[in-house]
Amino acid sequence: MKAAEIKKGNVVEHNGRVWQVRDIERSSPQGRGGNVTFRFTLYSVPGAQKLDLSLRAEDDLKETELARRAANYSYKDGEHFVFMDAEDYTQYTLGADAIGEAAGFIADGLEGCYVQLIEGAPVALQLPSAVTLEVIDTAPELKGATATKRPKPATLNTGIEIQVPEYITTGEKILVSTLTGEFSGRA
Repeated sequence: MKAAEIKKGNVVEHNGRVWQVRDIERSSPQGRGGNVTFRFTLYSVPGAQKLDLSLRAEDDLKETELARRAANYSYKDGEHFVFMDAEDYTQYTLGADAIGEAAGFIADGLEGCYVQLIEGAPVALQLPSAVTLEVIDTAPELKGATATKRPKPATLNTGIEIQVPEYITTGEKILVSTLTGEFSGRA
């Protein structure tokens, strides 16, 4: 597969290891004869070790077969997250290294995830684009505040802190984008 065809989320092989593409930056040099280059941010699967890789558009990367299984979050076992296959109830256990920053979006009852498997072994997690989380601590709305809606910090039930609009109160359930980590509405 040519570097120019690779998308975020693809899983590729490089130097005998498996990597997931988390981010792609395309740069077009100015002037004649300049080659378009792609800078990939890759994370090893499993292990979540980061690698920055720059390739020209026509360079080849081998895509790896990755099975995706719809799964729902079951429970946390120490540092491990256990998911249950939505169809056949197989349990998949993913360590904190495989989950990475996604841990801040995983709450009880989370559905719509995909566990990614290589040769039957769970290696990575794909979250839904938005998750419902509960605000467990945020400052009360300031009465008589000006009409400008200033964001304020809020701590969520998974332990992460994000900025929320002033009208959001402790105990409310909100939608959080798993792509940006930002508030995206009331749940």
